[in-house]
Amino acid sequence: MHWVGSRAPSLKFESREQLRKARHSRTFLVERGTGELWSEMQTGDRYIVADCGGGTVDLTVHQIEQPQGTLKELYKVSGGPYGAVGVDLAFEAMLCKIFGEDFIESFKAKRPAAWVDLTIAFEARKRTATPGRSNALNISLPFSFIDFYKRYRGQSVETALRKSNMNIVKWSSQGMLRLTPEAMNELFQPTINNIIKHIEELMQRQEVQGVRFLFLVGGFAESPMLQRAAQNALGQTCRIIIPQDVGLTILKGAVLFGLDPTVVRVRRCPLTYGVGVLNRFVEGRHPRDKLLVKEGRDWCTDILDRFVSVDQSVALGEVVRRSYTPARSGQRKIIINIYCSVSDDVVYISDPGVRKCGAITLDLPEALPGTVARAERREIRATMQFGDTEIKVMAVDMATNQTVRAAIDFLSN
Repeated sequence: MHWVGSRAPSLKFESREQLRKARHSRTFLVERGTGELWSEMQTGDRYIVADCGGGTVDLTVHQIEQPQGTLKELYKVSGGPYGAVGVDLAFEAMLCKIFGEDFIESFKAKRPAAWVDLTIAFEARKRTATPGRSNALNISLPFSFIDFYKRYRGQSVETALRKSNMNIVKWSSQGMLRLTPEAMNELFQPTINNIIKHIEELMQRQEVQGVRFLFLVGGFAESPMLQRAAQNALGQTCRIIIPQDVGLTILKGAVLFGLDPTVVRVRRCPLTYGVGVLNRFVEGRHPRDKLLVKEGRDWCTDILDRFVSVDQSVALGEVVRRSYTPARSGQRKIIINIYCSVSDDVVYISDPGVRKCGAITLDLPEALPGTVARAERREIRATMQFGDTEIKVMAVDMATNQTVRAAIDFLSN
C-alpha cells in the first residue's frame, strides 16, 4: 500500500535552521509532526522523486545527508514526454480511427470552440478513471460535432461507430460516447508504460542502486491508474509514496527551496559546459580544417575548453577557474562564448550536439604602464560557479580589474 501523509505540508515561515531540520527537498516536505515516514528514513537513504506533469515526467534522485539535513543529487535530472497529454493524444487518435483523420482535422480547424469543449469533457472523465471501474465512462459529443460529421460524411455518428468495429466504444442515444473500462485502459497504458519503463531503467543504474522510496508528485500523479500501475510494477522494489495535495507538492517545494536554497548540497551536471578557445596548432593532433594563421602563428580554432562534464558532481558554490590571453597583441575586446553538450565525448565546439548557451564580452582598455609586461601575456581570468539553479559566469581583466558577469540556467537541458 502507498502511504499518504496525515495532513498536507504547511507553509509556515520558520527559521532556516528549523526548515533544514524538517529535511525538505525542492519537491517534498516531511514535517516533524508526521513522524511515521521520517522515523524510517536514515542517513544515506536514497529516494526518487517522479514529477508527473501534463507534458513531461521528470525524475530526480537524492540521498539524505544527516545530521546536516542536506541532500545530495545522485544522478542528473532525467525525463521524457510521458505526461498526461499522452492520454489526450491517444483519445484523439481513437477518434481519428473511428471518424477519420481528415474529418477530425477539419473539425478542429472549422469548429475550434466545439473541439475545446470535447477535450474538456474528456479531461473531466479522464480524472475519474480508476483501475477497478466496471461501468463505462460517458463523454458528451457537442451537437456541432454530430451535425458537422453528418454534413461531412453524409452519415450519422452512430453509423460510423458501428462501421469502425471498435467494440470498446459504444454510442448512447443521449448523444454520448460510452468508453468501456477496456477503452480507458487502452488510452492510459502506453503513457503509463513509458513512465514505469523510464523509472525502472533509472533504478538499474549503478549510481541509483538501493533506492528505498519513490515519491509520485505532480498533477498526473493524482491518477489512480498511474498510482496502481506504479504500485504493481515497483512496489516490491521500493516504497511508493503519494503526498497529500500531490498536485501542489512541486509548488510548495519551490517555496521552501526559495527559503533555503542550500538544502541541495551536491548536484549532478545535466550537461557538459565549456568555452570556445584558440590553442596552438599541433601538426598530427589537430585537423587541418581547424588551422588558423594569425600574425605568423598557427592556431587551432573551435576547441572546447571544458569546465565540467555531464553527470559530474558539483558542490554548492563550487568554482572552476581558467586563465586566457588575447589571441593578438593590441586586442581591445574579448568575447567568451559558452557552450554545452549532452555528451561528455566532445573536443570541438563544432562537434555534433554542441550548442552555444551564452556569451560574455569584456572590453580591454590599454593597461596602465608597468602593469603588463607584454600585451599578448595579458591575463583574462574566467570562472564558473556551480551547484545552484544557475551557473554564475564571470570574466576579469587582471590588468584593469574590469569584470563582466552572466548567468545560465543550470537545471535545464
